[in-house]
Amino acid sequence: MLTLLVDLADKVNIFNVFRYITFRTGGALITAALIVFMFGPMIIASLRVRQGKGQPIRADGPQTHFKKAGTPTMGGLMILSGIVGSSLLWANITSVYVWTVLLVTIAFGLIGLYDDYLKVTKQSYLGFSGRARLAIEFVVACIAAWFIMREGQPPFSSSLTFPFFKEWIVNLGWFFIPFGALVMVAGGNAVNLTDGLDGLAIVPVMIAAASFGVIAYLSGNAVFAEYLQIHFVPGTGELAVILGAVIGAGLGFLWFNAPPAAIFMGDTGSLALGGLIGTVAVAVKHEIVLAIIGGLFVAEALSVIIQVGYFKMTGRRVFLMAPIHHHFEKLGWTESQVVIRFWIIAVMLALIGLSTLKLR
Repeated sequence: MLTLLVDLADKVNIFNVFRYITFRTGGALITAALIVFMFGPMIIASLRVRQGKGQPIRADGPQTHFKKAGTPTMGGLMILSGIVGSSLLWANITSVYVWTVLLVTIAFGLIGLYDDYLKVTKQSYLGFSGRARLAIEFVVACIAAWFIMREGQPPFSSSLTFPFFKEWIVNLGWFFIPFGALVMVAGGNAVNLTDGLDGLAIVPVMIAAASFGVIAYLSGNAVFAEYLQIHFVPGTGELAVILGAVIGAGLGFLWFNAPPAAIFMGDTGSLALGGLIGTVAVAVKHEIVLAIIGGLFVAEALSVIIQVGYFKMTGRRVFLMAPIHHHFEKLGWTESQVVIRFWIIAVMLALIGLSTLKLR
């Protein structure tokens, strides 16, 4: 919204700063963090009163988790308030990409909110029907993918690009819509599966947001895109502002989510954040790079798929418990060891993903 002040730059020179995406990204980061810091305690207190017993704990989970009983969930509301409020203030509200990303973020957040509500009210870790939830997510994601394809320049707007190869492009045509939707839904649910320990999901999300903030800024800048020989996607630079808000809101949330957590983000936050990152990846044409930068989320999701599939076929388990972070807890790693080591892996994967910008 502050970009509207650019029209007054001829009269007041200081308003020129709102032209710069880098300045507005920094502003969005700080604003989102302040929103969460200011309203976080009030939201936590309200949720604690309303939820009573808090998020239910899995009976088959690590024994150390039972001490977390009574901790409220739905902390994603704090994160979403920071992201949405800050983005509306600092991002260009005339951008289709901005509204598309916010559409997925809010919609996925509402789906997660309903799931969290069912878990709390029923005191069961089994919430919303999996098939119904996925179906709604796919509908929302298909609409977002259509907007992204419509906003771009055909045939590139419906094409899939590959890291390390500038000229290798595959035009998916209308199949781009279900493909893009799959990336968004997979992103949301992969982050959702990762969110099982204090601070485990939010820091890798911030790392991925920072990485894609760089990618979005470079992809949306014709000069930098040409220099790096990456594909220029006009208008996507504006998404760096939203990703800055993600980092700021994430920092604010981590303050309250640090062990011992005062609140869990729940599906409200994890689905929304994963969907947001996935949508940005589709918009900037770096879907495959998302699998690298978000490799930790991919591993978490694959561990569940492998565990369930193998158990159905053989009646035996590959991991002591899935998702894989629980497997390492069962092996004897402390929660802090799992979390910090997974953070390190996330940083390394992000660096590998960012290296694809130059290795072409």
